[in-house]
Amino acid sequence: MTDPLDPMQSIAGRVRAARDNLGWTQTELATQAGLSRPTIARIERGDDVSTVTLAKVVDCLGLTLTVVSAVADQG
Repeated sequence: MTDPLDPMQSIAGRVRAARDNLGWTQTELATQAGLSRPTIARIERGDDVSTVTLAKVVDCLGLTLTVVSAVADQG
């Protein structure tokens, strides 16, 4: 079962929706991003991928990727 609060699940849905809006198949997106179709499938399932890989995909889709760094309270 997928966790709706998992950030990768949110990203997965946005990537899939953007790809669908462009009318692209996973293969077409993979070609545009210079990645494999199985990598696109992993992203759309919400599996972990590198930030570099994700950046390639969101760039092709015209999306933005914001990376937030959380700093634990040290004191």
